[in-house]
Amino acid sequence: MANKEILLVVDVFSNEKEIDKEVVFQAIESALEAATVKRHAQPIKARVHIDRKTGDYATFRQWDVVDTNPSWDGDVEFPTTQVLLEVAQLDDPNIQIGDVVEEPIDSVEFGRIAAQHAKQAIIHKVREAERKKIVDAYYPRIGELVTGIVKRIEKGSLFLDLGGHVEAFIAKEDMIPRESIRIGDRVRGYLKDVRLEIRGPQLFVSRTAHELLIALFRLEVPEIGEGQIEIMGAARDPGSRAKLAVKSNDPRLDPVGACVGMRGSRVQSVTNELAGERVDIILWNHSEAQFVINAMSPAEIQSIIVDEDKHSMDLAVASENLSQAIGRGGQNVRLASQLTGWELNVIDASKASLNSEAEDQKTIQMFIDQLDIDEEIATILVEVGFNAVEELAYVPVSEMLDIEGFDEELVNELRSRAKDALLISAIAAEEKIETTQPAQDLLAMEGMDTDLAHALASQGIVTMDDLAEQSVDDLLDFAGVDEERAAKLIMKAREPWFAEIQGE
Repeated sequence: MANKEILLVVDVFSNEKEIDKEVVFQAIESALEAATVKRHAQPIKARVHIDRKTGDYATFRQWDVVDTNPSWDGDVEFPTTQVLLEVAQLDDPNIQIGDVVEEPIDSVEFGRIAAQHAKQAIIHKVREAERKKIVDAYYPRIGELVTGIVKRIEKGSLFLDLGGHVEAFIAKEDMIPRESIRIGDRVRGYLKDVRLEIRGPQLFVSRTAHELLIALFRLEVPEIGEGQIEIMGAARDPGSRAKLAVKSNDPRLDPVGACVGMRGSRVQSVTNELAGERVDIILWNHSEAQFVINAMSPAEIQSIIVDEDKHSMDLAVASENLSQAIGRGGQNVRLASQLTGWELNVIDASKASLNSEAEDQKTIQMFIDQLDIDEEIATILVEVGFNAVEELAYVPVSEMLDIEGFDEELVNELRSRAKDALLISAIAAEEKIETTQPAQDLLAMEGMDTDLAHALASQGIVTMDDLAEQSVDDLLDFAGVDEERAAKLIMKAREPWFAEIQGE
């Protein structure tokens, strides 16, 4: 009877909870093992095996095989669950440390108490199986849209019912600010993570991620799903404003118009879903400068200065459009920066023009002074993009010959004068270093000698402060200075610094 009862319990739980029968069998085995252990006065280890076809089960007592430990006086630490290797080998010579010795014992009946234990174990196993089932079902869906009904609200966070006893969690920081949501509302979100947790939420959803914006447009614009339009990036200020960059893979299709939709229907659907968040559709461009100009829309950019090293751009905007370009709280330029990946600085075009003219005039005068040329030629050089004498000295002749009005004789003369100017500048710099005298504080410093002071001065280390800023490795290049002396000299030079700190 008990055997049939076990099979009946397995069938009922498996069908009701839609979990594998093996999970239920394991739960009953665990319950019977617990009941077996509880029946003994001393703690033991037990194993129960149920025949999956007949429901018959057998119980075994277990001992772990351990090695002799001198501190146990030739015995085991836990006699009820351990056996010495030498004792175990009397029955099985091949047994090893770490193996388990088993012996059949009487089984407990699958009665009311055992069934109660089994029920608890089964419920625990079922919960584990259900949570694992949810993870297995939703893990491949990370990055997708999910829709659920708001089940409860706790401290600004939401729990969504996705159906099928599946819950998703939207943390307060993943909620759109000032969004009004009530229990029972249908809400969409971006599934950003799925985790197998023992307790608490497993599916984590966001309504602030820029991926949600992309997913919503994929849903609203069929051309995106068909590959005719490609989304190149997105940036959001959740609940306020967003920018979406798109490009068309079909020259006949306007990507911006397709995303906006007839009378703005498509973009309006997305806006409604995101609590009124206004979305600017930006046309992507291969030219990064043009892409930045598009991203700054609706502001009009008059000129751009690109700094490749700092990966930044200075954007000149008319004075009357300055506030529009920056946006409220810097929103427009911040979103454009996030969208393009460039650090963008908005500047007043009138001031930028004055600064640019001043820089150009300074460069023109530098060419006049160093190359001994007239203002007209110097102006032409600046206008075509030359900013330094070094550029003139080493630029290819063919490139300079492309300048209107420049012939080969003039180009060669300019290159020759540029090289002479560089040579004179280098000699002057070297002479200045060689004739530099050490400061009195360096000469009078404890541990310093005259030869070393002059050697240091020739390399630009003129004062005690200069010496204090050096490292030990910097001084090892000088004759007569080993690591120990270098360290002492530097510490001596830094003594005034420490005195100032203590005085404060």
